[in-house]
Amino acid sequence: MNQLIESVENYVLLFLKQKLSSDLVFHNLAHTSEVVNAAWEIGQNSDLDKSEMEILIVAAWFHDCGYAYAYTGHEEESKKIAKSYLEKCGANTDFILSVLACIEATKFPQRPRTMVEKVLCDADLFHFTKTSYPHYAKAIRKEFEVFLDKIYSEEEWQKVNTSLLMAHNYCTEYGKSVLSRFKDVNVELVNKKKN
Repeated sequence: MNQLIESVENYVLLFLKQKLSSDLVFHNLAHTSEVVNAAWEIGQNSDLDKSEMEILIVAAWFHDCGYAYAYTGHEEESKKIAKSYLEKCGANTDFILSVLACIEATKFPQRPRTMVEKVLCDADLFHFTKTSYPHYAKAIRKEFEVFLDKIYSEEEWQKVNTSLLMAHNYCTEYGKSVLSRFKDVNVELVNKKKN
């Protein structure tokens, strides 16, 4: 692993441990680590070169740091944290701008332009593919209650959850051909629960 990625990983791990609210039951250290791992997997299967992988992994580590300071609009905070740290590390301007563009692309609804941005967006919603998806959905619902004052009945949450899964499409070829098959299983399970 290269020095910058290692330095960013150590910085972000400590930052998230110290700064994140314990009420962040989804957007926590585990989520960030999972996104980094998913980014590696999707990046390797999307023919990214070494420099694109570096941008991707650094952006993956930083993408949710802003939750330490804001729930809504956390991407702006994440970008500030990433920019400040990368400048201290002496990263070049183009590299920093690419990392910030990746973080920006994860805003919902996602609008990635480059392949690196597409990979990060798919990695950020990798949990849609997991057999433990109901656990993640429950955690998101809890965060919405705590941070957004959105309280859902079972039926309302079912609708929100289903429409979120149905409206989403993966951006990369790997996402479309591999990940979406696993996501479709979760869509079916969520729909079964509804009926």
